[in-house]
Amino acid sequence: MDYIRNFKGWVASVVVLVVFLLIRLFSGGEIPYQESVGEKYSTFYSVTYKSEVDLSDSIATLLDEFDYSLSPFNKNSIIAAINNNDTSARADELLKDVITLSQQVYKVTSGAFDPTISPLVNAWGFGFKTDKFPNQTEVDSLKTFVGMDKITLAVDGRVIKENTNTTLNFSAIAKGYIVDLVAKYLDKKGVTDYLVNIGGEINCKGLNPKGEKWRIGVDKPEESNKGGDIHSILQLSDKSLATSGNYRKFKVEDTQKVWHIIDPRTGYPTQARVLSATVIANNCAIADAYATALMVLGLEDGMSIVEADSTLEAMFICPGDTAQYSIYYSKGFKQYLK
Repeated sequence: MDYIRNFKGWVASVVVLVVFLLIRLFSGGEIPYQESVGEKYSTFYSVTYKSEVDLSDSIATLLDEFDYSLSPFNKNSIIAAINNNDTSARADELLKDVITLSQQVYKVTSGAFDPTISPLVNAWGFGFKTDKFPNQTEVDSLKTFVGMDKITLAVDGRVIKENTNTTLNFSAIAKGYIVDLVAKYLDKKGVTDYLVNIGGEINCKGLNPKGEKWRIGVDKPEESNKGGDIHSILQLSDKSLATSGNYRKFKVEDTQKVWHIIDPRTGYPTQARVLSATVIANNCAIADAYATALMVLGLEDGMSIVEADSTLEAMFICPGDTAQYSIYYSKGFKQYLK
């Protein structure tokens, strides 16, 4: 019996070796690129990575774990419990990290980035349907419980609110953060070449299957652009990218057109003349958060923040006075243009 077991083990080893050699033969002896794709968080994701092993199931599991921590639309999530003022709720390590990062960007941008903004977003009809836009009194009332400075993260994971009406929604940083989590997972697995893309938020490392830097397109900022017409192509490696736009989501009431990005400081849709802001950073969570903040801050204030931070680069696409667009780059951005 021991002989039979040993023989079967030997045969299995030979089969595995033959399959491995065949893969190497037909792939030119190189490690192949895998691709994991799917839908999550109401958007499409794709992960392209150089590996002998298919990691799709582990990546999908990681996305589910993040959903349990930070999805306000999952009634069983930790953040949903915190928003519902469940005193037993405790932030896990993922949520703690996102809160900390968000508070940092909130301070640097003087409140232009604010994950407590949901009540104002809903009031303007971009979260829940509404029959009319809010008036000044209603906006002022909602602003009393909007502000990341109104919450405190305790050491034990409690999220302490000054006002129980304050809620958290990290949609402006969450996709970037989960992109980084997937990238870190690939790093731990020894993957040296990958591109993680969740809804257009990207973290990439190494080279693409052609042995070149990863090429990433930035959409033309036009309402009619439904097919992904490209405005710019960037070449990146070991960097992250996020783009925020203010040209597709809007509402009209009595000929008044308002855009979906709300300025937390005023309570009103942003008046900044920016069609899209693209940010390159060392990690995607930061790129994601700043891309939203720049849409609120506008060109002048936004660019001054970017230029003051050596880890950030940005491209602003604004309405042109004579041409269709006016494009503005931070000092180091053009090195990434194809």
